[in-house]
Amino acid sequence: MINKLLASTPDRGTLYITRLAGTREVPLAEVWRLSGLVAARLRARGLGAGDRIGILAANSLEWVVLDLAALRLKVETAGLEPGKFAPTRELMDRYGLSLLFTDRPSDESGVEQLAALLDDLLDDLPDDLPDVPPPPVRYAPDEVTTIKFTSGSTGTPKGLGATVGSIDSSLDAVQGMFGHGPGDNLLVFLPLSLLQQRYWVYSALLHGHDVTVCTYEAAFVALTQVRPTVVMGVPGFFEGARSQIERRTQRTGRDLADVARDLFGDRIRYLWTGSAPADPATLAFFNRLGLPIYEGYGLNETCIVAKNHPGAHREGSVGRVLPGKQVLIDDDGVISVRAQHPVNGRYAYCEPGDSERVFGPDGTVRTGDLGYLDADGFLFVLGRADDTIVLDNGKKIIVRQIEEHLKASPAIAECVLYCPAQTELVAVVSPASVPADTAAISAQLAATNKALGGDQYIHRAVVADEPFSIDNGLLTSQYKPKRKQIRAVYLRQLGDPRKGLHAA
Repeated sequence: MINKLLASTPDRGTLYITRLAGTREVPLAEVWRLSGLVAARLRARGLGAGDRIGILAANSLEWVVLDLAALRLKVETAGLEPGKFAPTRELMDRYGLSLLFTDRPSDESGVEQLAALLDDLLDDLPDDLPDVPPPPVRYAPDEVTTIKFTSGSTGTPKGLGATVGSIDSSLDAVQGMFGHGPGDNLLVFLPLSLLQQRYWVYSALLHGHDVTVCTYEAAFVALTQVRPTVVMGVPGFFEGARSQIERRTQRTGRDLADVARDLFGDRIRYLWTGSAPADPATLAFFNRLGLPIYEGYGLNETCIVAKNHPGAHREGSVGRVLPGKQVLIDDDGVISVRAQHPVNGRYAYCEPGDSERVFGPDGTVRTGDLGYLDADGFLFVLGRADDTIVLDNGKKIIVRQIEEHLKASPAIAECVLYCPAQTELVAVVSPASVPADTAAISAQLAATNKALGGDQYIHRAVVADEPFSIDNGLLTSQYKPKRKQIRAVYLRQLGDPRKGLHAA
């Protein structure tokens, strides 16, 4: 798939770049032309196969063009997420970067402003720029195109080299499931530093459909202005959209489906979610409104492993296992994944022992998730093995289903379960609004205890002082709760039986 992309010039499809101020349209043929010019400029500066550049910036046209230019030169990219890294010489030395492109202020040697990349290319061709595009290159399946980093909740992010074979197999599997083509417009608003978000740009170049790139903050603007056919987002995004739809419906008295069409447009073919457990109530909400939403499962270390899709969708599962992937369940219920084209066999950058804990000698990836396969090959994920609580009576509690039940309340945005003394369960709840609706939270606590009870009985709920967020360090970039950090912040309340809302 990647070699096919590099060997042809797109003749249809448009890249839409949306900002809060509006949307700009760039034909994919023009994006490809610009990437060739940038590649020529990089090559003139001595960059080629074996070199690596970093991109530390928010989503933009320049990000897309530079990534494609590097791909055309066999120059590796390192996608660096803003807020997680700083544009310093130390960063460049740590990851072996020849150049670092950023939209952050920096006067460090070798750091360049990404916004200036296309300044003189969008009008007249500069005299000093070779106008010959780079010669076509071909990749072998085990060659690495980019270093991607874990979203990790603790410590320095681990770096992983992604092979062309793993990218190809994911692109091929997704196209087989969803058949993207002319008339489609895929909305991308998660950071392009996450390799999977770049898949959709590659898909547009391969299959002639449109793609919209924006930042998370501009996602709802893009929905209104561009009217995409496919929206790909983390569960937290769709939970926020659901809240917007419900609030507007209550305020206006209009039909839910009409309000949803106002928000998402009238061209939605399907919604895609993954990267974290999705709220079953939110999935059911969108499906009832005629906006089919499909949950999937994968890790940085595995790419996409399973995906629900039209014609193969099972409620409660994360989908049927993809061709080229094999899911193995050990005696403890822990999921491991073996791939025909693995992402890699070890981390490129990590702490000692990290690779050995995750990658087996044969490349099998131990995910750390608990789950099972049904008779038809659909995968069900129950939670994290590390998040299993063992009570003093020896009973093992899988927290995910309890947390999902609590989150059924619109008053609760997120929650994390702990067992401070191995005797009773205590939840830390992130309120959906400020001030928190403590009456609704108490009611949901009672409902969850009535439904589950027994060893799963929650004795108290500590309401967070402020909602969990990326800014306060309690959510990852993919909106997953950082359990260790949350525990550290609320350690005193967790250990004090007088604190929090008590179960009736």
